[in-house]
Amino acid sequence: MDRKEFLSQVGLGAASVLIPICMGGLSSCKKIGVTPNTDFIIDISTGALAKNGGFLVSNGVLIARTNSGTFIAVSAACTHQGTNVNYNASGNNFICPNHGARFDSNGNVIQGPASASLTKFNSTLSGSSLHVFA
Repeated sequence: MDRKEFLSQVGLGAASVLIPICMGGLSSCKKIGVTPNTDFIIDISTGALAKNGGFLVSNGVLIARTNSGTFIAVSAACTHQGTNVNYNASGNNFICPNHGARFDSNGNVIQGPASASLTKFNSTLSGSSLHVFA
């Protein structure tokens, strides 16, 4: 089993544990009390962040590589009901797939139903290592 396959299996296992918890409503997922780990380093040499327009969620933080090659890091959970938002590279913004809330590249609400901004985090790039921190 290679690394990618292993991580995929681990992710499926975690999902199978969390899905029953969240079935009572998406808002209950937000109440689990998971605070994003905002001091970590991620390798951007491969995967979604290796190319402009890609994004991924790690440690409760959505990290996006803009079309110009800069990085944005915001809290992944929509402030409306806790669903992970997606990065829209063409609009350089974040969209919640659950109820359509939209946030600008700084995490500010530009369309409800969310009324609170996403938390924005700092990032610095050194070679192929991206450091994400508060």
